[in-house]
Amino acid sequence: MLEILAEGGPESYVVRVGGRDQSFVDLADPTRLVFDYVRRIGDVLDAVAPDGVPIRVVHVGGAGLTLPRYVATTRPTSAQVVLEPDEALTERVREVLPLPRRSGIKVRATDGARGIAALRDDFADVVVVDAFRDGEVPSELLDVAHLADVARVLAPGGCYLLNLADAAPFTLARDTVAGLREVFGSLVVSAEPATLKGRRAGNLLITAGRDAVPLAALRRRAASSPAPYQVLDDRGVSDRFGGGRPRRGITTATS
Repeated sequence: MLEILAEGGPESYVVRVGGRDQSFVDLADPTRLVFDYVRRIGDVLDAVAPDGVPIRVVHVGGAGLTLPRYVATTRPTSAQVVLEPDEALTERVREVLPLPRRSGIKVRATDGARGIAALRDDFADVVVVDAFRDGEVPSELLDVAHLADVARVLAPGGCYLLNLADAAPFTLARDTVAGLREVFGSLVVSAEPATLKGRRAGNLLITAGRDAVPLAALRRRAASSPAPYQVLDDRGVSDRFGGGRPRRGITTATS
């Protein structure tokens, strides 16, 4: 069931799918990122490129198009592709929460795995994965073969961002980290302290790149965030999320 509910301000809305809040959209201020993990993704985007500098972004998962709106506002003329298989969701969102004219945002009605496979080499500066099926990241998006395809699509110096929901003992995160290590040279993970300490489930934001990711800039942003969070460097990721097994041979499904 899809709901778009007015909440948090005169032009603010929550997109809810199947009883789960998927997006918060402020039409008056697209830079307002309310969900903590979305703010962390915004911090990475801001660390990758300064305000006003156009970037090429692929978003796997659309919902309310919160992050594409953010990029279009902070970096006008950026080229953005959103891979969202739920056409009814996209149509309803665009009807109730219209995109600004000439936003540069293109939505393709396809799942993440197929959509990434169709892109050319070095297509994007950033690939953001914020896609869920029944509350979990679609398993085919965590397969090593797909992760290698993402690396192919990233331009030199590009970053891959994955929003992963998990809880101690972090089996999913460990396996995902193991798969990413086969493809990318650098990894950092950010999360709320309570999640990293295993006290509660939460969102782990994994940022990976073939080259070094902007660790120092991310830690500065984490320290000054309204909701402070921790950023683990490559060694910290190994200490906290090591010992997993890469996932292989997962059949593509609608994501």
